[in-house]
Amino acid sequence: MSGMTNDEKLVYMVNQIARNFEALGYDHAVAATEDHLLKYWDPRMKTRIRMLAAEHADALCAIASAALSRLGADAG
Repeated sequence: MSGMTNDEKLVYMVNQIARNFEALGYDHAVAATEDHLLKYWDPRMKTRIRMLAAEHADALCAIASAALSRLGADAG
């Protein structure tokens, strides 16, 4: 990960979090990913990943994309 930009690292991390919850089933994985972001990500990280999701939606897995869609704008 050392050769990645900060933006690439954020995308990588949110996708990894989503994949870790994938075994829960889609709906639970989306909720668990959203919960993780709310609890553990700095507000600046949440703001930036939402911006990246809007600009590069194809870079996110389906679970990560859905979790970020559910993450309210006031959450960061």
